[in-house]
Amino acid sequence: MTTQGLAAVFAVGLVLAIVLFLLVTSYNAVMALRQRIDKAWANIDVVLKQRHDQLPALVSVVRGLMAFEQDVLTEVAQARAAYSPTEPIPEQAVHSEQTTRAVRSLFAVVEAYPQIRSDQNVLDLQNEIERLESMIADRRELYNDQVYRYNTRIAQLPGVLLAGLLGWRPRVFFDADPAADRPPRGLIDEPTDEAGS
Repeated sequence: MTTQGLAAVFAVGLVLAIVLFLLVTSYNAVMALRQRIDKAWANIDVVLKQRHDQLPALVSVVRGLMAFEQDVLTEVAQARAAYSPTEPIPEQAVHSEQTTRAVRSLFAVVEAYPQIRSDQNVLDLQNEIERLESMIADRRELYNDQVYRYNTRIAQLPGVLLAGLLGWRPRVFFDADPAADRPPRGLIDEPTDEAGS
């Protein structure tokens, strides 16, 4: 074999090694992101279940102290009943937001009644649910960040090639608004609302 032939074989081998290296590192990065998304979702799910378990105790204590404002208690009970850990993530996000709104309404009512507000059981449960709400918000932010990274990775080269071959699909965000997953319209067409989770 001539020197030129050896150089050509070496060049082809080098290109193949580089392409293989890029594909393997891209594959590993995507797999790591998928694992992070699954872990982040499991963390959200734990807190959603904890909140789900705490709501009946809060409603029970408040119901015993408050003979009126039953519509607020009914709203919390209905929001709790809508929770299902087997639903797809977008539906869980909607139900989570509805539960958060119902709990905030209940807390606003509790604030209006000093005898309820001063009850130690109500205070303890209110503090626990507020802690859980804060944890849900923090974990949702982490989950959405991992989903963003994953979706970006499989949309870029060489991830997009692997996504097509391996059937990787973008993951959905944990947002109460289904429109949050769509890209914003152009700033020229219509101003977008910057507020969000």
